[in-house]
Amino acid sequence: QVQLVESGGGLVQPGGSLRLSCEASGIMFSAFNMGWYRQAPGKQRELVAAFTYGGGTKYTDSVKGRFTISRDNAKNTVYLQMNILKSEDTAVYYCNAEGFAFSYWGQGTQVTVSS
Repeated sequence: QVQLVESGGGLVQPGGSLRLSCEASGIMFSAFNMGWYRQAPGKQRELVAAFTYGGGTKYTDSVKGRFTISRDNAKNTVYLQMNILKSEDTAVYYCNAEGFAFSYWGQGTQVTVSS
């Protein structure tokens, strides 16, 4: 049974920071490209940051320089460090594990940026 469990969301003021975590179980973690997506109310789900098959990373333009994705294969965990948060970063953030044949999603964690 595959599980992706996100944590670390919450309410933060503009300019603040949060670190999201996603712990995976039931998959060969190191073989999957891990990523973070988000969905704001009334909008489509969008890629925020992800690892690529080439071993690199990619980010949506609006978070470049502010967010950093990292992973710890020993802990089966992927992280999203979010700095200089803005109100437009408010969304539900989802962890994604993408393999050659399967893609899995977590249940999401709410991030709200507001004063």
